[in-house]
Amino acid sequence: MMKHVVETQWKGDMQFDAIVSGHTVTMDASKDFGGNNLGPRPKELMLAALAGCTGMDVASLIKKMRVSVDDFKILVEAEVTEEHPKHYTAMHIKYVFKGKNIDVEKIEKAISLSQDKYCGVSAAYRKAMKITYEIIITE
Repeated sequence: MMKHVVETQWKGDMQFDAIVSGHTVTMDASKDFGGNNLGPRPKELMLAALAGCTGMDVASLIKKMRVSVDDFKILVEAEVTEEHPKHYTAMHIKYVFKGKNIDVEKIEKAISLSQDKYCGVSAAYRKAMKITYEIIITE
């Protein structure tokens, strides 16, 4: 079985630097929680991981399907519990495409393949919470 390893070093106060694939990701808390706001919060990086994972799948798939878009972005919204440990109970992904004459069926297929077959982050999160998505296409 393949393993991924991430080393994370405490930098003082609430700041931690993680080495991920040779890149440093700084995480920190806001000043209200003893940090210096020098990086994103760890839990919110879960949303970025989901967006990046499915986004890379979709970008690769629409390229293979020869779907041309002018712009593509992903918004991920998550519901957080009020009680500790505060955690996500659901995530909703908005795939937003911009362009003319976009083949909607191919976009839908690419996203479905990402969600159902390729995106490991979606697969892992789906075991813990509800994951939903919608597709928005504008010219």
